Amino acid sequence: MATTAKPVQGKIKRPNIPAAGIQVPGVSSFEQVDNELLATLKPSPKWFIGLGVAVAAMLVGASAWTFQIYWGLGNAGYVPPVMWGVYIITFVFWVGIGHAGTLISAILYLFRAGFRTTIYRASEAMTVFAVMTAGLFPIIHIGRPWKFFWLIPYPNWRLLFPQFKSPLLWDVFAISTYLTISATFLYLGLIPDFAVMRDKETNPIRKRIFAMLSLGWKNTDREWRHFAKMYMFLAAFSTPLVLSVHSVVSFDFAMALTPGWHTTIFPPYFVGGAIFSGFAMVWTILIPIRKWWNLEHYVTLNHLDATAKVVLFTSIMVGSGYLSEFFIAWFSGVAPEQEYFWNRVFGQWWWSAWILLLCNMIFPLSLFSQKLRRNPTWLWILSIIINIGMWYERFVIVVPSLSHEFEPWQWSTYMPSWIDMCFLVGSFGWFFMWFLLFIKQMPVIAIAEVKEIVPPKMLHDHGGHH
Repeated sequence: MATTAKPVQGKIKRPNIPAAGIQVPGVSSFEQVDNELLATLKPSPKWFIGLGVAVAAMLVGASAWTFQIYWGLGNAGYVPPVMWGVYIITFVFWVGIGHAGTLISAILYLFRAGFRTTIYRASEAMTVFAVMTAGLFPIIHIGRPWKFFWLIPYPNWRLLFPQFKSPLLWDVFAISTYLTISATFLYLGLIPDFAVMRDKETNPIRKRIFAMLSLGWKNTDREWRHFAKMYMFLAAFSTPLVLSVHSVVSFDFAMALTPGWHTTIFPPYFVGGAIFSGFAMVWTILIPIRKWWNLEHYVTLNHLDATAKVVLFTSIMVGSGYLSEFFIAWFSGVAPEQEYFWNRVFGQWWWSAWILLLCNMIFPLSLFSQKLRRNPTWLWILSIIINIGMWYERFVIVVPSLSHEFEPWQWSTYMPSWIDMCFLVGSFGWFFMWFLLFIKQMPVIAIAEVKEIVPPKMLHDHGGHH
């Protein structure tokens, strides 16, 4: 029969759920885990400064959106034939950022990769907020945002369904599905931590809120068995999303006949780039957090070293995709394709293509050095370099293709307007605002899972068991 005894404060009783984690030698008790991770919820001056900067950036984007709604889309950088520009570039960028969360949470959980334990919570939250950010752009670039429901597949008052052949409608399905599953996965992992916060909370209102969010969690063996089965099911269910969602986003381009787009390499190429940029963003947000809140003994150099190997592998994968594109264009014998790729690297857009190649192929090769893989400062700098390179990857996909199509009379140039740049800044402000609010309400590192990988001596001393 399942154990129904009352839970002991600071002690976890659960069935055998293999964690295969990298141990945290700086931890001496379950109580220490609770106190140190819950201490990150207390606001600090650095947090307020970061939130202020994020809100200010978001207001820049909101002001530009208000201006665009009033004066029309002509104020954006919409110059035929480049009709999407920064909006679709930034949309694809944020969808890609959101993919590392599901990879770390689901796929690495299924493979029992130990380095996921202390980084997956931040990456899951990053996923939800990145997808929320990406979801704004289909609404922004339709010009009349109050008509966004036309994208939803239901018969309108004219008894017409949306065009199911449109990749924009595919994006609606992809984004809504991915956001739903990611948010569910995030909440499920938070349930045991909500119970810890409920037991530690002294404010009766907050205690009541945490009690509802924890769904009456009692920390019994029976609950842990059901929890483990449900978590495994969601992990297996979410894994195909990593491959499918960004593949669907790549169809926005691959289904068109535009030079440089109409290729079957785009789905795996986009998925590899999404994982690459997503892990870089995990570094961007987690390395400062581990430094400012003294969590180096949770997010250790071993964790960073393991993630650096993933980044190195995906960098090689993405670089292979770039080189394959050039080979396919040369081997095809199609003159417009060959001219497009030559123009991309040595012609009109050479500067953007070389930023892309340097940031995504050359700089990550430094991760062959173990010393640099275990250097948090270099990893944080490299994360910024990679995300700049991945934004330019989408720039190179969108702008040079549209500005250099089959006929010379279609050839043109493109210059983003100040509206475009404000939206780019605003999207980062929106993302970081939600993330900073999240880490002050919920633990940025999973308390329950950290307790699974504490040193065996501590388990013996405190009578806990797996």
